[in-house]
Amino acid sequence: MKSSAPGKIILFGEHAVVYGRPALAVPVTQVHADVEVSGSSRTGIWIDAPGIDLHAEVNSIPSDHPVASVIHNLLFISRISPFPSLDIKITSSIPVASGLGSGAAVTVALTRALSSHLNYLMADEEVNSFAYEIEKLHHGTPSGVDNTVVTYAKPVYFVKGQPIETFAVGDPFTIVIGDTGISAPTKESVGDVRKLWESDEAKWEKVFDEVGEIVKQARKAIESGKMKELGALMNQNHLLLQEMTVSSPELDNLISVARKAGALGAKLSGGGRGGNMIALVEKEKAPDISKALLYAGAARTIITTVTTA
Repeated sequence: MKSSAPGKIILFGEHAVVYGRPALAVPVTQVHADVEVSGSSRTGIWIDAPGIDLHAEVNSIPSDHPVASVIHNLLFISRISPFPSLDIKITSSIPVASGLGSGAAVTVALTRALSSHLNYLMADEEVNSFAYEIEKLHHGTPSGVDNTVVTYAKPVYFVKGQPIETFAVGDPFTIVIGDTGISAPTKESVGDVRKLWESDEAKWEKVFDEVGEIVKQARKAIESGKMKELGALMNQNHLLLQEMTVSSPELDNLISVARKAGALGAKLSGGGRGGNMIALVEKEKAPDISKALLYAGAARTIITTVTTA
């Protein structure tokens, strides 16, 4: 049994989302995690995941390992007994620890492939809530955005503490993702924004309000297919992220290069201080803008088209 799940990027609203404002995230179907589950001639459940150098029987790895926890928990809720002998092959083209939802994609693909093989049918809502529980084991208090975007492969509108909404895309649009190649722990940038907010709550609440308004307008622009408007909103959102001190010279450079090469808009995506930037582009200009980013120092680029699936 085979299953696949896409990556994801945050389009708008990072950081302000921590303070109760909305955020938008979309699937990145050009990269994906793929899982194949089959019966094994060996006794036990054998995992072959070359991307993370994991080749082992499930009981020989720590039970809190992300892959092991999916298998243990799914076997428990499906009440399969005795445990079957399985070969599980996991591959992924999603860069790890880059804000592209690699962990959630592996969890969702593995959950679907394993549950199908066991004839334990799970609706999308069940896959999503199961994946969220797994995310909680590894990230403490995740937003739920990653697992939802990845499970439904649809754009998501998210406000902390409220049910996550999926929504439709008026016209497909193309994004070029540029990776600075710099890994930056999100915890640090989130902590620094917290310090700014604590030093002047009134000022930063206004900034977060501005971001929230941009996110609402961006959702409307996506639903009605107004791409020029969407690009301008990206630029506005990036200015506010710069004000929050979460950009970096490398991100700003790639964003400037993308705009000069003809992008409709560009901003950082995710925690900032490194990681990825995104550029909204006309489809035919995507290869040239991708080349310009690589020439300017991007470690890699991904071109993805966002549709309603």
